[in-house]
Amino acid sequence: MFVLYGKPTSINVRKVLWLCAELDLPFSHDPAPAPDVLSTLNPNRQVPVLRDGDFVLWESNSICRYLATRQGRVDLLPCAAQARALVEQWMDWQATELNSAWRHVFMARVRQHPDFADDARAEASLEQWNRLMTVLDHQLAASNAYVADTDFSLADIVLGLSTQRWRSTPGNKPVLRHVDAWFERLRPRPGFAEHVDNGVA
Repeated sequence: MFVLYGKPTSINVRKVLWLCAELDLPFSHDPAPAPDVLSTLNPNRQVPVLRDGDFVLWESNSICRYLATRQGRVDLLPCAAQARALVEQWMDWQATELNSAWRHVFMARVRQHPDFADDARAEASLEQWNRLMTVLDHQLAASNAYVADTDFSLADIVLGLSTQRWRSTPGNKPVLRHVDAWFERLRPRPGFAEHVDNGVA
């Protein structure tokens, strides 16, 4: 049994928690690792961190890839090169493009952090976030079901959490009917109510 470190309110920890529910995978969860333990496991002192025996892994999307591969879940992370590349493309897009866009407006309007009090910057952040969510909407219109294809995959897990955060952040947002329909398709998934649409942004 592996150990997952990180508070369950963290969006990146919630990716792994949702995946574990999808996999029906038993694990031990340490939601508040001591600072010295965390710094030993991850030089960045960030969560989530996974320990599987002597193997330690950090970065949430890498953890998701590892667990899907460990459990042989080729439906979530395909073996075929092109199908896998598409899933990983959208996972990487979430971690780089989408996360960079939302940081300022989320910290300003949800976390209400004093370092992000510039409302003009928050509005610019939301505008960029909206633009990227429109990119996702176009992709869902083309794929006609889930992000990378007609089947649910790791791309839907990481982007489902980002979408829940977008929906929870105050501000003017476009109506994205394909994103809305896809989000409704995610609702019956194992772990979705507990780890995604649970009132935590």
